[in-house]
Amino acid sequence: MTEKIRNFVITAHIDHGKSTLADRFLELTETVAKRDFRSQFLDQMDLERERGITIKMQPVRMDYRGKRDGNYLLNLIDTPGHVDFSYEVSRSLAAVEGAILLVDVTQGIQAQTLANLHLAKKQGLKIIGAVNKVDLAFDKDFLFELKQKIAELIGATPEEVLEVSAKTGKGVGGLLEAAVEKIPPPQGNVSGKLRALVFDSSYDPYKGVIAYVRVVDGKIKKNELLKFFATSASTEALEVGVFRPKLSPTGALETGEIGYVATGIKDPSLVRVGDTVFSKIDETTKPLPGYQEPQPVVFVNFYPEDSNKFEVLEVGLKKLKLNDASLYFIKERQEILGQGFRLGFLGTLHLEIVKERLRREYELDPVVTIPTVRYQAVLKTSLSGQADEVVDIFSPNDLPTPDKLLELREPWVSGEIIVPNNYISGVLNLIQFNRGLAGNVSNISEKNVLLNFSMPLSEIILDFYDKLKSVSQGYASLSYQVSDWRKGELVKLDILVAGEKIEAFSRIVPKEKSYSLGKLTIEKLKEILPREVFAVPIQAACGGNIIARVTMPALKKKLGDFGKNGGDRTRKMKLWKKQKEGKQRLAQFGKVNLPPSVFFEVFKATK
Repeated sequence: MTEKIRNFVITAHIDHGKSTLADRFLELTETVAKRDFRSQFLDQMDLERERGITIKMQPVRMDYRGKRDGNYLLNLIDTPGHVDFSYEVSRSLAAVEGAILLVDVTQGIQAQTLANLHLAKKQGLKIIGAVNKVDLAFDKDFLFELKQKIAELIGATPEEVLEVSAKTGKGVGGLLEAAVEKIPPPQGNVSGKLRALVFDSSYDPYKGVIAYVRVVDGKIKKNELLKFFATSASTEALEVGVFRPKLSPTGALETGEIGYVATGIKDPSLVRVGDTVFSKIDETTKPLPGYQEPQPVVFVNFYPEDSNKFEVLEVGLKKLKLNDASLYFIKERQEILGQGFRLGFLGTLHLEIVKERLRREYELDPVVTIPTVRYQAVLKTSLSGQADEVVDIFSPNDLPTPDKLLELREPWVSGEIIVPNNYISGVLNLIQFNRGLAGNVSNISEKNVLLNFSMPLSEIILDFYDKLKSVSQGYASLSYQVSDWRKGELVKLDILVAGEKIEAFSRIVPKEKSYSLGKLTIEKLKEILPREVFAVPIQAACGGNIIARVTMPALKKKLGDFGKNGGDRTRKMKLWKKQKEGKQRLAQFGKVNLPPSVFFEVFKATK
């Protein structure tokens, strides 16, 4: 049975045509009826189709009749291309034996192409190279050079790198046939004890947690008693099936197959990505290696706009985590905003997607604090010769007092940028402006260079990617990973509204940028805050010192029309004086209400 199974992924840089190629595979194998078909079929979320990007990996089973020797079961996993969702890619690679590495002929090899290739090689997968969009006008010499470079990277010949057009379907049949011929069948003990890897999950209100599994050994059958190794949760398999791409019950999954198990478990925390499923009647089974836990790099706090919705927010986050294993959250309480959560993300796009999903799927619009990274505070010790104590700082409000702080360290990344030669100057200037250090520059083709760099992570997570696209007119690509910790010249920037410190706006910033960021923040607040009937001072402060201030003027109240010519002047003066005294009292005791949308608007404006 396993000899006729092929499990593989499509991996590529963002916008290189993965989802379109998956569409052609679905058409070629007649997996989806023509009346039901739409473009980007495997992108199941509205967000994915609206943004034109893949956010979630999506498995699908296809039946394919090979040209040489009969029918095959093909399990394809479409993967994201954006760097924020690289953990989705790494999980899908652990469930397959092969990968199609797709490269856009008009853009060539990009940073995420290399990053995904490295992950596939690390997993020991058979890699098939393909050049996409050959229906477009392109340089023939560049195509030849590109095929040579891809062949060199994957250990093949240029002739083995296939030319396809996912848009028109040209060469797609040959690529699918190559996948059948070159990708090895899955290995496993067909008659052995059941072991299945949970590589993803989702939630159904009737079926409970639905575990996406790859059966490594043995067989899963409907109604079988199962157990999860990491959580010791036991359950009965309510339904077992495959993805076509909708859930399609089959009653059983054999060794090497990819499918799902409806567990009936209502607590999402009991089913973890990377866990091993085994038969409850044989608890001596050894677990599979699983996955390395993703390390979040961006941290924010979420607070419900209405304190009565705290439980709804908690349930929403738990269900989102089911099919987003890289999402991290713990409970947190803040004096002004009340009970909430500290969340960790793999990047700011990841943050925006989670926030938008909460709004659409759970009708929640939480207050979101300004994103930050994890810092390390080195504390002063009272005893000589004692090792310095190092504590993690996730929020500016966790910072120790200056008398206890020896130094503050920030995470740095090492990364690669691929950019056309004529934009290298602008990219170097951008790296310098963002406190980065440029490294080696090497040619990877006649037109493109690969630039190594290092930079504080806090500069990367805000808008470095957007600025990079801007200075290169969209041609540059980026990949990076956290490398080390370095001492930083950093200060805490506070924002005060009507004399009250708003902790949600506090942030740790480079000392050299504190004034400009403070000024930008208070100017934005002056622009978007609703006007009050009294003047509102908005201030930026560092170390207790006010470094910038603006005043939001009070709303003016019309006093009415006193007679044909405006009425008696002295009466107006009395009313103006009374109004002024009232505004002064409000300015002293009045409170400014901040709408939830203000917090995220300030973040986007001060990135």
